[in-house]
Amino acid sequence: MIRQNVLNNTYAIEEIQKAVGVKGVLFEQSFRFVKKQLADFYGVTERTIENCLEKNDKELQRNGYEVLNGKRLIDFKLAASMADVPEINFGNKTPQLGVFDFRALLNVGMLLTDSEKARLLRSAILDIVIDIINKRTGGNTKYINQRDEDFVVNLLRGEDYRREFTDALRDCVAMGNFKYIVYTDKVYVSIFKENAQEYRKILQLEKSENVRHTMYSEVLDIISSYEAGFAEVLHKAYEKKGALLTAWEADALFADFESQRLWEPLREKARVKMASRDLCFRDALHQNLKEYVSAVPASDFERFIGEKSMEMDRRLEEYREALARLKKGD
Repeated sequence: MIRQNVLNNTYAIEEIQKAVGVKGVLFEQSFRFVKKQLADFYGVTERTIENCLEKNDKELQRNGYEVLNGKRLIDFKLAASMADVPEINFGNKTPQLGVFDFRALLNVGMLLTDSEKARLLRSAILDIVIDIINKRTGGNTKYINQRDEDFVVNLLRGEDYRREFTDALRDCVAMGNFKYIVYTDKVYVSIFKENAQEYRKILQLEKSENVRHTMYSEVLDIISSYEAGFAEVLHKAYEKKGALLTAWEADALFADFESQRLWEPLREKARVKMASRDLCFRDALHQNLKEYVSAVPASDFERFIGEKSMEMDRRLEEYREALARLKKGD
C-alpha cells in the first residue's frame, strides 16, 4: 500500500526521476528499461530481477511493466538503436521483450531486499515524497482537505443541515445542552468510529480548531446526510408522541436509524477515504479504521497537491465572488 501511494504520486515521480537521472530508451513518450539495465542499475543479477518479476508480476504490470511484441517490439528496437544508452543485446530471434517504465523501475527497487543501491534509493524516495507534499501544502497538511474544490461548497451546505440537526435536538429531546455533544459524537462514531475528542487527538488539533474544517468533502457529505435524516426522525417521533422525547427514546431512535442498510456503502467509502488519505498525506493513523486503509489513487494526488488545488482563503474568495455575480444576474 505504501509502495502504491508513492508510485501513484506523479509529482513525486517527476522529482525522483530528476534526482536518479538514469537513462532509458525513450519509447512512446516515456523512458523504458530492459531487464539487464535494471540489474546493472541495482547491482544485482538478471536472475534476481526475473525472480522479483515472477513473485510480483501483477503489481509490476500495474505499475508499468509490459511485454512488447510485433510492431511495437520492432519500433522499440529501432528507438533503442538510436538512444544514448549502453548497447542492448536483443538476440537474433526475440519474439517478445519485457520492458519497465520508470515507475516499474522504482517498484522493483522497493521490492529488492539484497541491493544496497535499492535501499539507498528507497530512503531518497521517502525524503522526496515528504518534501513534495510539504512544498505543495506550505508545510501544513492538517488542512490539506481544504484544497479540494468540493470542500467549501460541502462545508457551507453542511451548515444548513447542521442547523436542522441542532434545532431538532433543541425542540424534540428533553436533555440539557450536553445533548448536542452527545448526538454529534454518536454521528461521528457511527460513521468513522471516533468521537470528536478522539479525532482531535489523532490530528493533533487545538481546542480552537473546528474538527469539520479538517474533514474531507465525502465525510462532510455523509455527516450532513446523517444529521438531516435524524433531524426528520426526531421531528416525526416528537409529533407522534406529542411531548419531548426522553434520552432513552432518542438513543433507541438513533440506533435504529444508523442500522439501516443504506448507510453501509456510504460509511465504508467515508472510512476508506479518511483512513487512507490521512495516513498518506497527514501521517495520521486512525487505529479504529486500520482495516480500511488502502492505496491513495493518483487522482487524489492531483486533487490535493495538484495544480487545480487551492488554499481555502483563495477558494472562499472565489466562492464569494461567484455568489455576488449570481445575485447581480451575471
